[in-house]
Amino acid sequence: MATELLMPKLGLTMTEGTIDEWKKKVGDSVQKGEILYSVATDKLTNDVEAEEDGVLLKIVVPEGETVPCKTLVGWLGAPGEAVPDGSVPAAASAPAAEAPAAAAPAAAAAAPVREAGAYVPATPYAKKLAKEKGFDLGQVPATGYKGVVVARDVLGFTPAAAAPAAPAVKASPLAAKVAADLGIDLSMVNAHGRVLAQDILAYLESSREKVADEPAREEVKPMSGMRKAIAKNMLASVQTSPTVTFNLGIDMSEMKRYREQLKAKEIKVSYTDLLVKFVAKALTEFPLLNCSVEDNKIIYKHYVNMGVAVALDNGLLVPNIQDADKKSLTEISAEVKELAKLAREGKLPPEKLRGGTFTITNLGMYGIESFTPIINQPEVAILGVNTMEDKVVVRNGEMVIRPIMNLSLTADHRVVDGSVAAQFLQRVKSLMENPALMLA
Repeated sequence: MATELLMPKLGLTMTEGTIDEWKKKVGDSVQKGEILYSVATDKLTNDVEAEEDGVLLKIVVPEGETVPCKTLVGWLGAPGEAVPDGSVPAAASAPAAEAPAAAAPAAAAAAPVREAGAYVPATPYAKKLAKEKGFDLGQVPATGYKGVVVARDVLGFTPAAAAPAAPAVKASPLAAKVAADLGIDLSMVNAHGRVLAQDILAYLESSREKVADEPAREEVKPMSGMRKAIAKNMLASVQTSPTVTFNLGIDMSEMKRYREQLKAKEIKVSYTDLLVKFVAKALTEFPLLNCSVEDNKIIYKHYVNMGVAVALDNGLLVPNIQDADKKSLTEISAEVKELAKLAREGKLPPEKLRGGTFTITNLGMYGIESFTPIINQPEVAILGVNTMEDKVVVRNGEMVIRPIMNLSLTADHRVVDGSVAAQFLQRVKSLMENPALMLA
């Protein structure tokens, strides 16, 4: 009996996934443990393995489609076996793109009622198919999640359900070629009888339309899964936490010296590594900065899972260094590098993205002097790291030049009062300006 392939639920917060790539074609043999397809979520791309031997009988959800968790995406079974809906699987040589589309539900057989020119929610692949086939998306019944037109809707749509096509415009072969090359709708060209090349030239002259291709003034692209998740989380954070941001400059002279001493011992660490170590120490002394709030209750964490924001080309991930307060500087440095590498490769284990208690986000490499970071819920604080630059300061009554780094702490005012936040920043400053205090 054929086996259903379902969109997996890869985490507690995952509600939908996108088929990133089918690793097998319809008709291909599959062994248990082989990768069948990859799924892109709002944070990661995961490979899905076959749970049994068989043949890929049918692909229901093509690459690029986004569907809710537990949605049927394909069928696996014995060679030549028919899938439960009665359709016969494609031959072994048939590509996945030629697999018969799933029939649209009977309830969606009639064309949807939409106002002319109304926006039609559709997946990018469905839009591409509709454009290739010359279909009006407004006439295609939607069976996707929340009324979205998906590829199977377009593949199963028949022109008979669409509005009658307009009569073809007669044109000379040369005029037809010129119009096609320039992307001109022949029905917009005034002509006496069939459209000739000079009619198109007159149309261009009258409308002052440029022959050369020009970039569009606007472009609409759907958000990626990761971008949607970031937007949702950031909005929820701002709506949840009344925040205050505190800025403080730190003299990094001793920290630079300390880093050079480590480097002389062939211990290479970044300023982010040092911040994780020193901030984790301060958090053990200020538990309110390391807690969370739930149902008017404060949950104190007797551990520090330090999140370190990693910028990607298409978004941002915050993997956690678990028990950072108990790890050595070299352990922290190695883990920061490994987590950043896995994040950029899309291979972060889901557990590394959960359970954070505090976050550090660094924009110093971009020359930023101050900013207001948004709290990574359900945490109650986040530390923004700014650029380090030489500044003139007064020390012992004399003007001297020192490397100053600004820190920007955003705290949830529901539980963190201004005085507590200020004392925490002062403690971080004290530790970083006097590294020997880490031994106290």
